[in-house]
Amino acid sequence: MKQHFRYAAHLAVLSVLITASSCQKPYHEETERYVFVAVNINLPYWQEAQAGFMDAARTMGVKADFTGPASYSPEEELDAFRQAMAGHPSGILVSPARADTLKPAIDEALQAGIPVICADSDAPESRRVLFIGTDNYQAGLESGRQMAGLLHGQGRVVVITIPGQFNLDERVRGVHDAFAKYPGLTITQTLDDKGDPRSANDQISALLAKNEKMDGILCVEASGGPGAAEVMHRLNLQGKIVIVAMDKSPETLEFISEGSIAAAIAQKPYTMAFYGLRFLDDLHHNVVHEFKDWRTAPASPLPTRVDTGTAVITSANLAAFQAASVARTKPL
Repeated sequence: MKQHFRYAAHLAVLSVLITASSCQKPYHEETERYVFVAVNINLPYWQEAQAGFMDAARTMGVKADFTGPASYSPEEELDAFRQAMAGHPSGILVSPARADTLKPAIDEALQAGIPVICADSDAPESRRVLFIGTDNYQAGLESGRQMAGLLHGQGRVVVITIPGQFNLDERVRGVHDAFAKYPGLTITQTLDDKGDPRSANDQISALLAKNEKMDGILCVEASGGPGAAEVMHRLNLQGKIVIVAMDKSPETLEFISEGSIAAAIAQKPYTMAFYGLRFLDDLHHNVVHEFKDWRTAPASPLPTRVDTGTAVITSANLAAFQAASVARTKPL
């Protein structure tokens, strides 16, 4: 009888605990939704970022959208940001193609209580809470050092970028500072490929057709490397003009394999997007209690900058990167 009473008491306690836990409000509500706004989103780089963003959303049990124009268009990216803001999401992760274009909208979102974090490219004059991504100046320094080593400190270099995009301007600044230590290195041309490998291809082809002397091509954005490398492949110039690329698209890795690209500075878009969403979620739930509320705090409770780092890819470690990238990206 005594044992039966104890068993019944245990069942009663368990029933109370189950009832209490079932009545608890879930940490994430069904209405929570986060948005990543980028530009040129059909590039493999952004597909990798999308994978990180969606993986983070799945692990946290929240809704997530990845949006933006399918070509380089800061104005269309602004439209996509404003559409995202109009839906009153729990937070927005954005990679501004043009910081000055996005700044007013970012500030409006913060004013409306929507946390905004910049990833990959920053808008430092805006009210965004933090930047997560590559230290772009350091990435430029590394690109410059790689080119200097491959050219033994001597040669004429063409730079491919998108002028006016903050992260790329920072990389170009790093390249210039790296080259300052090598008086024998000269930047002869700075090309704007507008994020399109066909444009990089056409411009490099035109320079070669005019017998423009170049010893190296340094690309600080993802499209330039494959665009320039295709010219080297087509004209059978692999290895004769050194190419240092940016990022690790499948095309870039393939051109490293065949010898058209000597090295690539790889960023971590998956990591940026994955942790960017987690930081947004912390803000939405006001998790870091340094202040009562991040919206009214005199300073952000989160880090101001998070450097996700880079890696140098060459033929020596190419196989490891190719194996790691299998099934990581998919078309939108």
